[in-house]
Amino acid sequence: MSEQLEPLNNKEISVNDVPFTQMETGESVGLLGHLKGFWIPFSKMFKKTLTVEYPEVKAPTQERFHGRHQLNRHPDGLEKCIGCELCAWACPADAIYVEGANNTQDNQMSPGERYGKVYQINYLRCVFCGLCIEACPTRALTMTNEYELADDSRAKLIFEKEDLLAPLRQGMLMPPHPMYPGMNDTNYYKGDVQQSHPSQDVK
Repeated sequence: MSEQLEPLNNKEISVNDVPFTQMETGESVGLLGHLKGFWIPFSKMFKKTLTVEYPEVKAPTQERFHGRHQLNRHPDGLEKCIGCELCAWACPADAIYVEGANNTQDNQMSPGERYGKVYQINYLRCVFCGLCIEACPTRALTMTNEYELADDSRAKLIFEKEDLLAPLRQGMLMPPHPMYPGMNDTNYYKGDVQQSHPSQDVK
């Protein structure tokens, strides 16, 4: 049989029961040592401050800064995205969702056979690694220097295709519209198409 433990005595421990050990302290640094410590913050007082009056003043980002994504267009306005979904497969955070669809004569959104009908990026998941940019075969997806993505609801941080498409520049026409006459999708990818054809102008 195991021995029964005796109940603990309700004995109070006094200060005298605790062993006392003398601690050795270092020598005093003296007045000169204290002055050396004060010199560090004193020297910082005369240096230029690194803070800015954000958001009134925004510090410039680096050229290769990874910010919000952008879906680019060809010079005539057709979309570069062909709905291949390679960006979604490359995303390690599963933040991109793409649905491709077929181009038709009445609905030509991009050169070639297909275009991205649905394109979503969930910025609640995105880690801004840039792997989707490297996977894109047509340079349809790039990253801008825009970093202000905070919002007041989670739903607003799921960007749709309309939020990601680049704005129309001079010479671009809003798709759908036909491809440049005499050109095919290969010419678009080589950069042979520089502007919209006069026959495609909206009257």
